[in-house]
Amino acid sequence: MSLPMDSQAIDARAIRIRALVLDVDGVLTDGRVLLLPGGEEGRTFNVRDGLGIQLMGAGRRPIPVAFLSGRDSEAVRRRATELGVKEVHLGIPDKVAAYEQLLTTFGVKDENVAYVGDDLPDLPLLERCGLSFAVADAVSEVRSAAHVVLRAGGGQGAVREACERILKAQGAWIS
Repeated sequence: MSLPMDSQAIDARAIRIRALVLDVDGVLTDGRVLLLPGGEEGRTFNVRDGLGIQLMGAGRRPIPVAFLSGRDSEAVRRRATELGVKEVHLGIPDKVAAYEQLLTTFGVKDENVAYVGDDLPDLPLLERCGLSFAVADAVSEVRSAAHVVLRAGGGQGAVREACERILKAQGAWIS
């Protein structure tokens, strides 16, 4: 369980962030999966979240973004491509192993990673990373473990809120 942190302590952590890792279902989406005829799945994404992700990579010191999900989805792959997210790990049974691979890929340590999650499989990463965010409608265990509980729910602008918090702390927010 994370202890409550004041804004200054959160900003101190945000300044060190060099990579952002996102869960998908319940974070980038509202957690609902639309089952379409022919076996395809549909999801909805928030355009503000998308702009937040793009802004992470647009500054003088770009911050790469990665998607991690236990579910595989062509819709998520397409959204990642649209946003320029190159590290997309879907259908993975072990988020910790994928996260450790990302540390190597991005050349960062735990304290340089921010993670946004919403459910129990996210707990190990929330506890390891330098700055952890829970979406507003995350399960109680995740809200308790996170450094920051966002005001917005999954698929409702929570990712944008996290991106904005990091970029503002680093003096890189476009205002």
